[in-house]
Amino acid sequence: MQHERPQNYANHRSFDLNLYVITLLLLAAALCSGAGIVYGAGLYAASTLLIVLACLGTLLRVRVYALRVQDRIIRLEMRLRLDRVLTGDLEGKGETLSLRQLIGLRYASDEEMPELVRNVLAHNITNADDIKKLVKNWQADHLRV
Repeated sequence: MQHERPQNYANHRSFDLNLYVITLLLLAAALCSGAGIVYGAGLYAASTLLIVLACLGTLLRVRVYALRVQDRIIRLEMRLRLDRVLTGDLEGKGETLSLRQLIGLRYASDEEMPELVRNVLAHNITNADDIKKLVKNWQADHLRV
């Protein structure tokens, strides 16, 4: 897959238009069904509302599952990477980092990783966005969910 612009902190988040359109359509259908119940369409509107709410719940649940799987893969990938990259006084420190810290560190190059980990640990930086902002040599990830 070709990407026209290099990835960095400012543009690394993806925007899934389909997710928002589907969500808006389901919410609109729920509102219409709710109005049908209030204004007399009765059982048909109620059943439609239940179906729409079930679809909306399923959509949100699928999204949460995908993000949870991605987080687990990131944790595994980063622990393996840190085991390879961190040496000396930082050896084994990858195990002490939280998932949020690992997510922030994943965009750093191998060359800058030791110093960045040292900085994160020394200043107890726990916010992934704060860590991402410290990355100098951004390593793109175009396969995010």
